[in-house]
Amino acid sequence: MSANGKRPGSRINSASFYGPLHDVAGDAGYDEAPPRVGFFTDTSVCIGCKACEVACKEWNEVPVSGEGDGFNLLGMSFDNTGNLGANSWRHVAFIEQPAQTETVELGMPGFERPGDASGAETRQDFRWLMASDVCKHCTHAGCLDVCPTGALFRTEFSTVVVQQDICNGCGYCVSGCPYGVIERREGDGRAWKCTLCYDRLHDGLEPACAKACPTDSIQFGVLDELRERAALRVDQLHERGFTEARLYGHDPEDGVGGDGAFFLLLDEPEVYGLPPDPIVPTRDAGAMWRYAGMAASALVGVAVSAFVGRRS
Repeated sequence: MSANGKRPGSRINSASFYGPLHDVAGDAGYDEAPPRVGFFTDTSVCIGCKACEVACKEWNEVPVSGEGDGFNLLGMSFDNTGNLGANSWRHVAFIEQPAQTETVELGMPGFERPGDASGAETRQDFRWLMASDVCKHCTHAGCLDVCPTGALFRTEFSTVVVQQDICNGCGYCVSGCPYGVIERREGDGRAWKCTLCYDRLHDGLEPACAKACPTDSIQFGVLDELRERAALRVDQLHERGFTEARLYGHDPEDGVGGDGAFFLLLDEPEVYGLPPDPIVPTRDAGAMWRYAGMAASALVGVAVSAFVGRRS
C-alpha cells in the first residue's frame, strides 16, 4: 500500500482509457517510481539469429512444448515459431520480400547481394526483413483494463505483468489486446506473455533478450531516451537512402497512448503483421457506459410516465 492509500497497480484515474499519459506509474498508484523503461527494436540491424528467443525461454523458463515451441516446420521461410504466444514471448519474424521493380537479366555474372542497394526502388531480387516482436507494454493496456481478477498489474517500471497465481484463465485479456500478443497456455489455461523481465529489473539488470542480442537490435533503457535515439537513427537511415524507414509504436498520440516497446521498421506495419492503427478496445468504455445510463434513464422515465398515466 502506498502512502496515499492506493494499492500499487490500481488506477487513480479510472477514466483514463486513452490519450497521452505523462506519468504512467503515477496513474497506477505509485507515489515514487523510477523512469519508465522499455524496448527500442531496430529491425534494420536484426540478423535473425533468434538469440533473443532462446534467452527469453531460458531465463523465464518458458516451456518448449506445445504450440509455438520453436520446433515446428511451419512452411514459412525459416520462421519456426510463427507468432507471439504463451510459449513464445519473443518472436523473430523472417519476411522474404520480392523486388518492387522489374529487372532485365542479361546473363552477366555479378557480385551484388540482394538488398545491397540503398533503397527499395533499386532492389534487384529480394531482401529479408527480420524483426523481433514482443509485448508492447502499452500506455493504455486493454488486457489490464478488462482483467476481472487483478491478475494483470502495472509495475513501478510502467510495464504490464501477469500474476499467474491470480489468473483464472477467463481469456478476457486475449480479446483486450489490440496486438494479439497475450495468449492462454494449452493444458494450463492461464494467460502468459512477456514481463519485460520484471525480476531482472529489480536487480538492476537489463532484460535477457536485450542482453543476448549481438547487434543491439533490441535496446533497453529509459523510454524517453530510447525515443530520442530512435529518431536520430531514422534520420541517419533516411540520409543513407532508406527512405522507407519509420518508427512504429513510439507516438503518445496513437490509439494506445504509445508503446513501452516500439520499433524501427523498413516497410509498412502490415508487412510485419502489425496493425497499422492499433486502438485500445476500452477507449470508448466511458462513453458507452454514459450512453447506456442515459438509455436506462429514458426507459425508466417512459415506464414511470406510463404507470402514472394508467393511475390517472
